Amino acid sequence: MTTGTGVPAASTPLRKHHMVLCVNGEDHEVAFTPNKTLLEVLREDMDLTGTKHGCELGECGACTVLIDREPRLSCLTLALECEDAAIDMIEGLAGPAGPGPLQQAYAEGGASQCGYCTSGFLMTASSVLERDPNVDRETLKEELSGNLCRCTGYLQILASIETAAAQMRGEGVSDVD
Repeated sequence: MTTGTGVPAASTPLRKHHMVLCVNGEDHEVAFTPNKTLLEVLREDMDLTGTKHGCELGECGACTVLIDREPRLSCLTLALECEDAAIDMIEGLAGPAGPGPLQQAYAEGGASQCGYCTSGFLMTASSVLERDPNVDRETLKEELSGNLCRCTGYLQILASIETAAAQMRGEGVSDVD
């Protein structure tokens, strides 16, 4: 945009958009510029830092949250797109009694090494197990393919998710290879 003299107009600061985001079952009033991603709003404006900045290109999965129970990359999702949606993050994964079966199995199975990818894997896995607690390993691998672990802890991650699935189905804990 230019002025009548051909000189570029000064950039106008973006106005903040006011809306309510439902995060982990609670409504939060937030104000942010419309160009902000959901990741930025959650971490910078709401101080919910469990969801991680990773590549910010949609390639690593560290920023995965659930939007209406489906895994989404918050680095590629504008916060404006989330009005009237239910957003679930790692901070809301545990229940009132503490960590759920997925988190417990993850911790006990040594699936978290440096921990940077953990929230993305757990959120994706929780969605997968909610849809199909009988998921087989090949399908699980495919579902988790958008989440990367820099420490290459994939075997522990898969085994832990399978252990949690067995517990959620009411089966006893068994060794999973």
